[in-house]
Amino acid sequence: MKQIYPSYYKDFRCIAGDCRHSCCIGWEIDVDDDTMQTYRAFQDILQHIDTSSDVPHFRLAENERCPFLNSCGLCDIILNHGEDHLCQICADHPRFRNFFKNRTETGLGLCCEAAASLILGCTDKVTLEITGNGGDSGNEREFFGMREQMFRIVQNRDRTVEERVTDLLTFADTRLPDRSLSEWAQYLAELECLDPVRNEILARVTDDPFPTDKFAVPTEQLLVYFLYRHLAPALEDGMTAARTAFAVLSTRMVCAMAQAIAENGEVTFGDLAEAARLYSSEIEYSEENLDDILWELDDLLFDI
Repeated sequence: MKQIYPSYYKDFRCIAGDCRHSCCIGWEIDVDDDTMQTYRAFQDILQHIDTSSDVPHFRLAENERCPFLNSCGLCDIILNHGEDHLCQICADHPRFRNFFKNRTETGLGLCCEAAASLILGCTDKVTLEITGNGGDSGNEREFFGMREQMFRIVQNRDRTVEERVTDLLTFADTRLPDRSLSEWAQYLAELECLDPVRNEILARVTDDPFPTDKFAVPTEQLLVYFLYRHLAPALEDGMTAARTAFAVLSTRMVCAMAQAIAENGEVTFGDLAEAARLYSSEIEYSEENLDDILWELDDLLFDI
């Protein structure tokens, strides 16, 4: 089995107590069976687990904080028992995985501010690193070869960002529906909301042009990220056109949200990273929202 991951993957480090948007706040964390068996030997952990439902989970404390998140923003399970005693969800976050017949693709999710800064801050062209053995099946080989071509199009730094986007959409035989970014912002505001700040920012989205020349490389990294994470499921659902359009739309929405966040209209790298984090946490980490956007794009593209 081959293991695939982006070239920046091994550089990720959790910033723990320095994180402004802790993944230990606001999320109900399920405890997997293997870890639950381990926790039965530790009363200090067990007393904070709700076992009344089918899936055990941590009881959130005041302000929806994990009961093990201490006042310094650090995890008491790690401090008292070691990192190897984390449940699977906590150990994996912010990693995601896509599974195929002969390969597993792993990446870092933009919902984590440290991951967002790492991904958008890469100056080199992202490559995919491979460990393990195994060959792809015929259709997978063709599909991943096509995706590699998409990466090369997006990473062609002899072209402007907008030229690369046009080249990508043409290559995938798709386009974005005739809807402005402010109209897309109104559409997104109607989806499931996990953080009220999202709609405040979406309400400020305009159709003003984004300074892509200034942020050409971070924009490139966004496009590569969305293609890497969301294109491969088209092997099962056949939605290559919609998923390519989703990658472009997501990149443009992140840029538009960064402009809405920016003070005095001057977008900074921090604004872009924060917009990526918020967009990801609201869209990528809500299966309902992600499906709604993909089907909306698919329906609109079908009508074109």
